[in-house]
Amino acid sequence: MNYQLCPSILSADFNHLGRQLTILEQEGVEWVHIDVMDGDFVPSISFGMPVIRSIRKESPLFFDVHLMVREPSRYIEEFVKCGADSITVHVEACEDPLATLKQIHAAGVRSGISIKPDTPVEVLEPLISESDLILVMTVEPGFGGQKYIPKCTGKITAVRDMLRKNGIEADIQVDGGIADDTLGIVMDAGANLLVAGSWVFGEDLQGKTKHALKKLHEKEDEIIAKG
Repeated sequence: MNYQLCPSILSADFNHLGRQLTILEQEGVEWVHIDVMDGDFVPSISFGMPVIRSIRKESPLFFDVHLMVREPSRYIEEFVKCGADSITVHVEACEDPLATLKQIHAAGVRSGISIKPDTPVEVLEPLISESDLILVMTVEPGFGGQKYIPKCTGKITAVRDMLRKNGIEADIQVDGGIADDTLGIVMDAGANLLVAGSWVFGEDLQGKTKHALKKLHEKEDEIIAKG
């Protein structure tokens, strides 16, 4: 299984974003999580195509783009042109989630489907065959710095069981409240892609990134040892 720390640039210092991405890369980070919010599907507005296009010119990192926008099918091709390597959409935001996932694949990038904390896992079953990534939101989408919602642990396990039952290999990503005290919980439940905002960004980005990667790799080694 491919375990990755996915720092969310929603928590970055945009005055020094290029420099911060370079630090992440130098410390061994391979993925960066990019939250796009429209002020409609979620209350907040973040950033869009110009920012992604700009940082794509400077960064070789894997751009994991999370569209928290209503009817994201309108924008798939443009986000791919801007440099997205993977695009995740919300089942709650799509009129036809399966068609949207197929559209993402047709555009030549990895596809992801996400659910909010109160959305039942069962809605994912018809969609997992077209999903390279399942994102379980472990906070309400829209704002950074929230606390992990404990009931979401069972949803992560349910998604992993669903994938196994259907013989599908897909990544399970979690987003929200990831820190020292929740990292092991979500990894034990079955998550392998860990989105982190304030746990990584802030003062001493280099030191915090080293710490987060160390914790992730220690837990990964523990899981592998258990078989």
